[in-house]
Amino acid sequence: MEKLVIGIDYGTDSCRALIVDAVSGKEVAARIAVYPRWKNGLYCDASKNQYRQHPLDYIDTLEESVKGALAQLPAEAARQVVGIGIDTTGSTPCLTDKQGTPLALLPKYAENPNAMFILWKDHTSIKEAEEINTLAYQWEVDYTSRSGGIYSSEWFWAKALHALREDESIREEAYSIIEHCDWMPALLTGNLRPGEVKRGRCAAGHKCMWAEEWGGYPSQEFLSALDPLLNGFAAHLSTYTYTSDRSAGKLSQEWAARLGLPAGIDVAVGIIDAHAGAIGAGIRANTMVKILGTSTCDIVVTPKSDLEERLIPGISGQVDGSVIPGLIGLEAGQSAFGDVYAWLRDFLSWSFSVLPASDVEKATGKILQKLTEEAQDLPLTDDGIIANDWLNGRRTPFADQTLKGGITGLTLGTTPAQVFRSLVEATAFGSKAIMDHMEKEGVKITEVIGVGGISLKSPFVMQVLSDVMGIPIKVAASQQAGALGAAMCAAVASGVYPTVEHAQSAMGQGVLAEYLPNEERKAHYAGKQEQYRKLGQFLTLPQ
Repeated sequence: MEKLVIGIDYGTDSCRALIVDAVSGKEVAARIAVYPRWKNGLYCDASKNQYRQHPLDYIDTLEESVKGALAQLPAEAARQVVGIGIDTTGSTPCLTDKQGTPLALLPKYAENPNAMFILWKDHTSIKEAEEINTLAYQWEVDYTSRSGGIYSSEWFWAKALHALREDESIREEAYSIIEHCDWMPALLTGNLRPGEVKRGRCAAGHKCMWAEEWGGYPSQEFLSALDPLLNGFAAHLSTYTYTSDRSAGKLSQEWAARLGLPAGIDVAVGIIDAHAGAIGAGIRANTMVKILGTSTCDIVVTPKSDLEERLIPGISGQVDGSVIPGLIGLEAGQSAFGDVYAWLRDFLSWSFSVLPASDVEKATGKILQKLTEEAQDLPLTDDGIIANDWLNGRRTPFADQTLKGGITGLTLGTTPAQVFRSLVEATAFGSKAIMDHMEKEGVKITEVIGVGGISLKSPFVMQVLSDVMGIPIKVAASQQAGALGAAMCAAVASGVYPTVEHAQSAMGQGVLAEYLPNEERKAHYAGKQEQYRKLGQFLTLPQ
């Protein structure tokens, strides 16, 4: 273990630290720490689709996870660490003051949700997203053209503007905006001033309407026309962005002491978790990596020559170098995937509220297991049940967070297992719609790799996904692809490898399993895909 790198993966619920031998690729230690405030449900209101996270959750779990991972190794191992890479959820932005401090770290805003990081799945800014789209379509430059032609309520500018509009108390101190994946490296290197932060290409290009073609972020004229509350914000963002194989700076003395690491090691430029997961899973040209969790992100990288000057509509961006430097990164996804199954579980477990608390947890934990056992044994017949996966809106194709899901074909004889199977099929149909859309726009997809908890835990879901998409699906062997991808970025940023591709070749974990489409089920699902499409058309009719 002459050269170790640490990958830090900030997910929706927790922070994971993974220590990897940069030479052999062996994962030598890992530790997960759950966000304490988030776990207690603080600052969130599901009825309003409000999901906020306190920056102290990120700080506390960073220390706990890194120290916990290091404690599993000999004491001298800490001195062998040469770099740190960090990925986070996104778009998860926060308003900061002039010094780059998230407002929630100031005493007077410590309990104010609008001063906190606004989690990726927060949909409180639907109105602001609509206004951004309307203005962009009328402007001399369409700033949404590199983001699939539709700006989402899940993203940077819409969320920041909503917080400023909703809460007059934060406006005096609010000076700039920062993505979670950019704040963490800035914090660790002490380079927090808004105009000096090394901002990552992937978040800026996919979530913040940044592009070289128009000189960086949207112009101040555009932002001020959107709302005067954004006056001055353009000047507080550096116009240059960096790929995640670059160093954001050196680990500061303060954070070296807090984490038990050598000062002066490289901290890589931050990256969004899905993009890091794609790197860790072994993405290459014309591969789709599906990050399967509460939602999905579908990442594809393609040579510039394949796209030429074409812009792909309806996706979450196409950005040069956002995943692999030198290739165009394409992002799509579904706003709910595992969350769809969790909704049914929670819906069915409502009746447990009459039971003692100790019995509720045991019973709830067995619901999805029992549903899976029964659903996978159902015969392949047309029972008439068709479900749609838009329970948290639609991300791709063509983002629309106002959309609602639906289930049709229910009878008094319908069983919970049939409903569950229809929801699994719905999430697979949504995945197929994304792949079909990309291929229609000329993007070659020659293989699919699944990563994330669902790919490892549910063979049933993965087989249905392969049958519906009609393509073999590999499962990445690493159970921590995001953290591994971040560690690979750290290995390049610290000079162990010259490129991300070299790091992937040396540190990659390979494939754990592969699911092949069954021809009979593939044909069956082709017909149901059309019914899924028609249900979607019905659900989008004016109410």
